Amino acid sequence: MIRRPLIATILACSGLGVAACGGTAGQAAAGGANTGHTAASAPVAPQSRTAAVDTGKVSERAATAPTGPAAKPLTGKVILIDPGHNGGNFKHPEVVNKPVNVLTKRKPCDTTGTSTNDGYSEAAFTWDVSNRLAKLLRAEGATVKLTRDSNSGVGPCITERAAIGNKAKADAAISIHGDGAPASGHGFHIIMPKKINGPVDPVVNDSRKLGVTVRNAFHAGTGQPYSTYIGKNALDFRNDLGGLNLSTVPKIFIEVGNMRNAGDAAKMKNPQFRQKAAAALAKGITTYVS
Repeated sequence: MIRRPLIATILACSGLGVAACGGTAGQAAAGGANTGHTAASAPVAPQSRTAAVDTGKVSERAATAPTGPAAKPLTGKVILIDPGHNGGNFKHPEVVNKPVNVLTKRKPCDTTGTSTNDGYSEAAFTWDVSNRLAKLLRAEGATVKLTRDSNSGVGPCITERAAIGNKAKADAAISIHGDGAPASGHGFHIIMPKKINGPVDPVVNDSRKLGVTVRNAFHAGTGQPYSTYIGKNALDFRNDLGGLNLSTVPKIFIEVGNMRNAGDAAKMKNPQFRQKAAAALAKGITTYVS
């Protein structure tokens, strides 16, 4: 004849009294309604072993679970875009021809820019690419400032263009242009500042880093070759540009192509190429400031 205490022990160790025979605290709590036992009555050592296994599972899930949308890469960054020239400059020579001081010399306030042989203006090209670029950068979280708000006005002067970027405390600034070189030359190049014992000196090195990063991204993203007529490996350094000399933030110019060259001109008139150019510039700028 089996005594009742012995029967209770056998039943408990057969699974009906899990917490008392080494189950987890969670198991004990689940059986509590039937057994009357609480999690606190379970032995410590078996709990520790089981908890370690459970913790591993939780960690594995945490590593693979989504953590919410990632912050946009340019959130909190300020980018200055300077669309070269302006569509109304040719109407006001009294304004654009006025000399201004760029520290190393005196130069006209601005110029009309160049154009393709069939009349597609540099001002129109730079305005289009700049707005495409601004849209892409804003989508990545950047605050974008442009030096002009239309392609029908005049200026601003090259000195003012630098001041706009300085006032914005831009993390990076880029001036977009198309070149008007002899028709035999083609390709793009980046222009970066030299030290001039002036306000640009502290950012010359950062400007070079920006220039090289944008050069690499633009070449890879557009397939546009390095310039065949100026610079070395699409890099050129100058000390006569007011937009660079007066900048206190990292700044570069890009000559996207030679508008007097038939091949470059055909690309620059193509909206698909202009979008591709904007995307490549956005990638380069993002890589630099991120």
